[in-house]
Amino acid sequence: MTRTGGKPGGRTAERRRIGVLVLGNLLGGVGVASGITVTTLLVERLGAVELAGLGQAVGVLGAAVAAVPLARLAASRGRRWSLGVGYAIAALGAALVVAAATAGQLALVMAGFCLFGVASACNLQTRYAAADGVAPEVRARTMAVVVWATTVGSVAGPNLTSAGQAVGESLGVLGLAGPYLLSGAAFAGACALVALLYRGDGGKAAQDLTAGPAPASLGALAALRWTARRPDALFAVVLLATAHSTMITVMVMTPLHMQHHGMSLRIVGVVISVHIAAMYGLSPLFGRLADRRGPLPTAFLGIGVLFAAVALGYAAASGGGEALTATALVVLGLGWSLSTLSASALLAAVDDDRVRVPLQGAADAGMSYAGAAVAALAGPVLAFGGFRAVNLAGAALLLPALALAVLLARRQAPAAA
Repeated sequence: MTRTGGKPGGRTAERRRIGVLVLGNLLGGVGVASGITVTTLLVERLGAVELAGLGQAVGVLGAAVAAVPLARLAASRGRRWSLGVGYAIAALGAALVVAAATAGQLALVMAGFCLFGVASACNLQTRYAAADGVAPEVRARTMAVVVWATTVGSVAGPNLTSAGQAVGESLGVLGLAGPYLLSGAAFAGACALVALLYRGDGGKAAQDLTAGPAPASLGALAALRWTARRPDALFAVVLLATAHSTMITVMVMTPLHMQHHGMSLRIVGVVISVHIAAMYGLSPLFGRLADRRGPLPTAFLGIGVLFAAVALGYAAASGGGEALTATALVVLGLGWSLSTLSASALLAAVDDDRVRVPLQGAADAGMSYAGAAVAALAGPVLAFGGFRAVNLAGAALLLPALALAVLLARRQAPAAA
């Protein structure tokens, strides 16, 4: 089944469509980062320190649960509907967090976190929206431009926290809930931007007007079963989940490792900031690499970089100092970027209209579910075996993707010969 581009309109219309996605992703990134910065502090204030990590986990689960329904909506009604509805739900979640936190209702705050997490699912979906109808030779770099906007949002969001707190207090809202006012405004802005300005066929199965009714999309589970016949697509799904799991496993435990070795909170913040910059900052360069060399070789490189990162992290576990720890986190972010961008490009290249969007949603859901699971398990691993064990666990999580990469490389070798 062939795949055609979105609605015709020339280069100007295409640039406008990508521009809307970039701005929407930037607003979404600001909203997510602004809220997440105070999530653990807010939960600790309303509950107890033992519950502090639960808010993050609930938000990640919200993103995971929303991924498949949003993909289903994109397949049936188009990206404008799925992104608009998703950002609207996230704005509602932010409002619920503000109201429930001010009332001291932790259970309702958790419900708000779950809805808030839908914004992350929307931000992930924008990279696939960018690829819709784009020529294969520029697909990865087009996706990368939209992903890059997350860098701006991730940097700007935390810097707005104090302003959000001041605004909240001036309105009679609990101070730590104030940043969620800014998050809600950012999500509402992204929703309005997409609803009013986004034009294009989006995720809805594209077809010629003479081709008859649009093919019915498969369900998420059926789309995953379809990958049994497409090793490259199966590899992409597995790589998204394993690369994300490796990154989360090491990243969430690095601040504790650093503090255990006497490093200041300021240094911890700097290291995490450069890690996030590495995750997104070079995505346009990696997108160009994937377009020129192919997404599979780029994915193989990403796996290698991730193994190098956990090796550096293992070395830093012996007290290698701030520089080695920071280097390990930067390399980890670069490996994550290479892996997720190349895997996303492979999924965007699926040429079966029934499968493409449902499979993207299923892959994003698996990515988020895996991230939530390893985030919950990373703490016990650190307590049991220290930071070395955390990095060994990160390496072990990569093994399924490595095995599939070896199989794909062996298949390609005879074809190249």
